[in-house]
Amino acid sequence: MSDFDRMPDPRPQEQPYPGETAGMNPRPRDEMADYTGRDLLRGRRALVTGGDSGIGRAVTVAFAKEGADVAVAYLNEDDDARHTAELVQATGRRCILLPGDLADARHCADVVAQAARELGGLDLLVNNIAYQQNANSLTEITEEQWQHTFAVNIHSYYRVTRAALEHLPENSAIINTASINGLKGNSHLIDYSATKGAIIALTYSLAQSLIQKRIRVNCVAPGPVWTPLIPATFPADKVQEFGQQVPMGRAAQPDEIAPSYVFFASDQLSSYYTGEVLAPIGGITLPG
Repeated sequence: MSDFDRMPDPRPQEQPYPGETAGMNPRPRDEMADYTGRDLLRGRRALVTGGDSGIGRAVTVAFAKEGADVAVAYLNEDDDARHTAELVQATGRRCILLPGDLADARHCADVVAQAARELGGLDLLVNNIAYQQNANSLTEITEEQWQHTFAVNIHSYYRVTRAALEHLPENSAIINTASINGLKGNSHLIDYSATKGAIIALTYSLAQSLIQKRIRVNCVAPGPVWTPLIPATFPADKVQEFGQQVPMGRAAQPDEIAPSYVFFASDQLSSYYTGEVLAPIGGITLPG
């Protein structure tokens, strides 16, 4: 049994969106405290959207431990973002914080320009930001919610990536965050699942489009992961049951997911991988 298996199950809880790590019970494992880097990303410069907490924080810290400087784009979770920056700085690497709403097209371009300017360029892009809201049926999803989910979850991926291509040289890597829900759907997260399916198709298409430029594009599609987004978007009783449906019987911790991103970011580990979807989904078996 691993240390992750010994963690207590989530308690019934809710938070205002977008959620904060400090209010979670139990606190997630998202600081990569037991991770030892091997200079796999030495000298690289990364932009991670949604990098303030959860998977994004774990990825940001793992990249720093592997030798990268990182710019973190996030909405308004300043306390979480500052803590992530402190974790990065403790490794001796730089961390640039870029708050603002990536549902706004202009901000997407501004974030990329500022990240490239502050870091002296970009080699790695992680599109990770996400929004979800539980709904029991399609008719419960308002036009406003539908539009906002797509603006955050897929339009920002297009806009940030499009702007980043001006800065990404050969041998760069783009890593997109999808979800198990993009692979099999979810009746309570219809709009979210639709965007996650779109991210997978975007990954396949971009990989083909950018292969001549020697830019690799891959995707991580996790199963349930214990992050602030969960208590911020699910009712308390659903939070208490979160992750129990997978064969492993629990949600993943962000620290368990971040190494997948290191794998795709590192030329040493994944130079022959592009257009791939890596799915850490707790033992779920998918057809095909």
